[in-house]
Amino acid sequence: MTRLLDASGVTVAFGGLTAVNAVSCHVDEGEIVGLIGPNGAGKTTFFNAISGFRQPDRGTVTFKGRNILGLRSHKISRMGMSRTFQIVKPFPEMTVLDNVMVGAFSVHASPARAREAALQALEAVRFAGWAHRLASDLPVAGRKRLEVAKVMACDPKLILLDEVMAGLTPSEHNEMIDAVRNIRNSGITVMIIEHVMPVIMNLCDRIYVLHHGDLICEGAPAAVVRDPEVVRAYLGEDFAL
Repeated sequence: MTRLLDASGVTVAFGGLTAVNAVSCHVDEGEIVGLIGPNGAGKTTFFNAISGFRQPDRGTVTFKGRNILGLRSHKISRMGMSRTFQIVKPFPEMTVLDNVMVGAFSVHASPARAREAALQALEAVRFAGWAHRLASDLPVAGRKRLEVAKVMACDPKLILLDEVMAGLTPSEHNEMIDAVRNIRNSGITVMIIEHVMPVIMNLCDRIYVLHHGDLICEGAPAAVVRDPEVVRAYLGEDFAL
């Protein structure tokens, strides 16, 4: 497999608090890789560090074989790594299509090409039927799907999804799982932060587990959920049983 992302010894500190402590991971082309752990474990901070939203204090990050430390987030996005955010903030007075075109304009100067990319992104996340609705009309699940479509419109090779299932119903989880699988099938690699364990178990090829900023486990889903340290730190005995 082709290595897309390689992070080694990534450390992020806020004053005396080390939020991410010498974390190393990799993502290969075509994978869906999970990043799990308790609230405050450092998952989003790690995403921030590898995507240019915060420079790590130590460590190295390469994407497609190129060192990306020091690059701003928009330059990393143009290289092919884009991300969603936990708090979704669409432009409510604009249509869904126009919202997605905002993302597309980061890589396409032509309005016609941006519109085409936006429509393709909406198709990829099974949301084309909402293209001409106002973003203010969207339920939670729709706003989450819009967030993913905006990232897709940036023409990524790797997308980082930060809790796109949060606040969704079980049936909406299944719809989003289908959308993420469709994204992978279209040739885009995925790294996902998620707390909904059935989603992680269904989607991921491999999982990394963070706890208090430390990487405590990595492996296939079936092995990770049986790891005693993961059970103790995050899942609990009831889940293990």
